[in-house]
Amino acid sequence: MPCFGSPPVPIRDLKDKKCLITGAASGIGRATAIAAAAEGAAVFLTDINAESLDKVADDIRRRGGSVGAARAFDIADIDAVRRFAEEIHAEHGAMDVVMNIAGISTWGTVDALEHRHWRKVIEINLMGPIHVIECFVPPMMTSGRGGHLVNVSSAAGLFGLPWHAPYSASKFGLRGVSEVLRFDLERHGIGVSLVCPGGVDTPLVNTLEIVGADRETPRAKKWQARFRSHAVSPEHVARAILDGIKRNRYLVFTSVDIRIGYWFQCKFAFAYELVMRRLNDEIHRLKSSAP
Repeated sequence: MPCFGSPPVPIRDLKDKKCLITGAASGIGRATAIAAAAEGAAVFLTDINAESLDKVADDIRRRGGSVGAARAFDIADIDAVRRFAEEIHAEHGAMDVVMNIAGISTWGTVDALEHRHWRKVIEINLMGPIHVIECFVPPMMTSGRGGHLVNVSSAAGLFGLPWHAPYSASKFGLRGVSEVLRFDLERHGIGVSLVCPGGVDTPLVNTLEIVGADRETPRAKKWQARFRSHAVSPEHVARAILDGIKRNRYLVFTSVDIRIGYWFQCKFAFAYELVMRRLNDEIHRLKSSAP
């Protein structure tokens, strides 16, 4: 069991590793699933869009990749996640890598947003990953093989961007979960990566809901074009995610602007990490000494 000061051993390559990927039907999830399979991983895919998910699974198989399972369901539904996890673990055992990539985005001013907007974003972007963590990470811990957990947050999980309140609530929440698990799972040899993309040119750009604003106005289209001109591709993000796993990197940035912004936000990370690891050890001793 790793002790204080001994971080998890990175997964140096994905060959024959079992990788769960949510949101695999499009965008970053699709690109990551294809990239992981190309490196020899057996991928287990989920998404709410059954037709697109099947196409991705077929595409991977045509390329010679291994798809352990591809199941369409809503990760906001804990019962659906639990059923899938039970089936996967009964047939394949614990995962080696779990990647929470699925998500939606809703923007708007607080006076325009309705309760349903807040609830939907939180249920999918925060509770969805929590459901996956709840069902898939404990078996990783029990297996004793170590592993890696990836949570895709956002630049909106680092900065207070305008009109992003529901989205930032979910992404800051996922960042908080990741920050805790980063230290909690270290003693089990499980690494944690928090991915914080900036602009990414995915289908989410077209489905983004901006409450109280007309996306068809010339000004809105101009902003959308400007976003796309600075956005990176999903394939670029996928490469950054897999590299983060192999290097056991906690914070994974996909563009220089977000990295620089975060650097200005926090300059004393080492002292903070030292304190958190020591505190985690102290708390763990309480558990170990309990009757």
